[in-house]
Amino acid sequence: MVKEAKSDATAIFPEGQLVNFVYTALGAKKVSVAGSFNNWNSDELVLQKDFIGNWRGDIHLKPGRYQYRYNVDGKWVNDPSARNTMPNEFGTRNTLLVVR
Repeated sequence: MVKEAKSDATAIFPEGQLVNFVYTALGAKKVSVAGSFNNWNSDELVLQKDFIGNWRGDIHLKPGRYQYRYNVDGKWVNDPSARNTMPNEFGTRNTLLVVR
């Protein structure tokens, strides 16, 4: 699940809006987010596990359209709560995030 900050966040953060990533994977050992915003580097945005099993992380993103996926213990998965996806070059789909 991705939650976006209010549209006035760009006034607070010159880098853009604060975007919160949340993924539930109770038995996972490592969860990260990779996408067009970080050149698909799955080591750049590693999420932290909270006490109930949700993995959380934040990033500031400028307005635009971004593709992303979660990497859960080495396996690529889409955000199950996402409304929009698009095909990728590997025959699967990427989650689409629009930051305004």
